[in-house]
Amino acid sequence: MFNKKTVRDIDVKNKRVFVRVDFNVPVKEGVVGDDTRIQAALPTIRYLLDNGAAVILASHLGRPKGGPDPKYSLKPVADHLGKLLGQQVAFAEDCIGPLAEKAAKALQPGDVLVLENTRFHPEEEKNDEGMAKGLAALADVYVNDAFGSAHRAHASTAGIAAYLPAVAGFLLEKEIKYLGQAIDDPKRPFVAILGGAKISDKIGVIRNLLTKADAILIGGGMANTFFKAQGYPVADSLVQDEALDTARELLSGGSTKLRLPVDVVLADKFDAEAESKIMATGPVADGWRILDIGPETVKAYAKVIHSAGTVVWNGPMGVFEFPRFAEGTFGIAKAVADSKAISIIGGGESVAAINQSGLADKITHISTGGGASLEMLEGLVLPGVAALLDK
Repeated sequence: MFNKKTVRDIDVKNKRVFVRVDFNVPVKEGVVGDDTRIQAALPTIRYLLDNGAAVILASHLGRPKGGPDPKYSLKPVADHLGKLLGQQVAFAEDCIGPLAEKAAKALQPGDVLVLENTRFHPEEEKNDEGMAKGLAALADVYVNDAFGSAHRAHASTAGIAAYLPAVAGFLLEKEIKYLGQAIDDPKRPFVAILGGAKISDKIGVIRNLLTKADAILIGGGMANTFFKAQGYPVADSLVQDEALDTARELLSGGSTKLRLPVDVVLADKFDAEAESKIMATGPVADGWRILDIGPETVKAYAKVIHSAGTVVWNGPMGVFEFPRFAEGTFGIAKAVADSKAISIIGGGESVAAINQSGLADKITHISTGGGASLEMLEGLVLPGVAALLDK
């Protein structure tokens, strides 16, 4: 299934290994909040250290505007990593050029160096050849372990692979194996659960999954666009009017597989303390908006989920940051956790929901990449994976 070389396929002893990780984690006042993504990279880092390599780690953090910004420095991440590894982690105040080169040259086998944010250089996102060469100059081997950035053709995710032997880390391998298997050879029935605000983000995904999945359960704001496409007024609910024709086309093409909510939770305003009421799917009265799927929908969806062989979930079922409108999302989380299916969850908010519900340990695979997992579900080739050496 996974036809790319990994760190197991190369000799790293006494080599400087450049690892693109996804350390795009929340940092507040110099302290790392959720370190899930850092923890996810540890097996690859430890494997390289145990096999005599010096490890150079590169990542982006946030969206700095075209230059260095102390708010997005990776220094706190380097300090946090040092605690997790139980060893000193060096930090270079740039990712290319003299500062980075000096720090990389000083490394001995067993040492770890974190480079400053790759996006402090605008050339990173342009996949600039000069930047790719500058990064490659630091090391002997390239490892991509940043699934969360693998859908981007940037200098540190794709460009650098042209100048060094390039292989996958364990996290990237695991992500591609689980998601690839789910799409290409799923244990059936294969059920996809799609939520989130916008249908436009998921049109390609729905089209691809209509050819692969046995059922697609729709929730979140995107369901409202389908309702309106069916002719129901949805009052103040979030709707993408420009996607109505597409929604009609998807409904007519996938009527047997596409399942929409049978009831919804309404609010009289977009507010955590809003008045709420449950109604069967149909015309929404003026002054109200849909903020969650209703209890009958949770029951109906749970029945489909419990009979599944594979479940892939991306996107919340409602405005789950408001506790009153989180019951749909948490109900689906419980159904997925209780099912015997191979379960894969991708996308920041669905992952947050499963973590908040305390059910994460009952999920087969929690993906670290929202955009990348969506592109895989859409059947697209990820540039960061395509650039690696074939087995």
